[in-house]
Amino acid sequence: MDLGLPDADGLAVVRRVRTWSSVPIVVLSARTMESQKIAALDAGADDYVTKPFSAPELLARVRAGLRRTARGSESPPVLVLDSVRVDLARREAVGAQGAIRLTPLEYRVLECLARQSGLIVTTRQLLREAWGPERVGESGALRVCIKSLRDKLEPDPRRPRFIVTEAGVGYRLRPVDPGDA
Repeated sequence: MDLGLPDADGLAVVRRVRTWSSVPIVVLSARTMESQKIAALDAGADDYVTKPFSAPELLARVRAGLRRTARGSESPPVLVLDSVRVDLARREAVGAQGAIRLTPLEYRVLECLARQSGLIVTTRQLLREAWGPERVGESGALRVCIKSLRDKLEPDPRRPRFIVTEAGVGYRLRPVDPGDA
């Protein structure tokens, strides 16, 4: 995708596509300023290639984007959080007391964390993926959702073991290794 479209703003197109698709987006642009690259990546682009570029480099970047998408399209895992099992594909959660009702939003947040299990997922990324790009600045809603997930899934929500806050950055999911459960 070229940012310099004749009839639309390229960044706006990237944002719109991200509201409904996770297709890899490689930006091809003559714009070389760092701030422009950051804006495109923050809008949802997966890569940024400045003109002029070689065809082999572009093809390698497209292949890399497709590999990342293929890995991301694998079926979501079954999370084991102490006595709680969450099947993200079936959207079922079961604990010691029986079924646990999670909202569609809670499943989206949990799935985003699960795709990057063990890694920090930024607040911005969680907001973009669970709520959409137009709500990226609303971190209060994310805090409420995380609190609700902890209340439902953590043995002691006041001292979370599985959905951990990384101060000033985001959150990390630390599920139990199924071999340990």
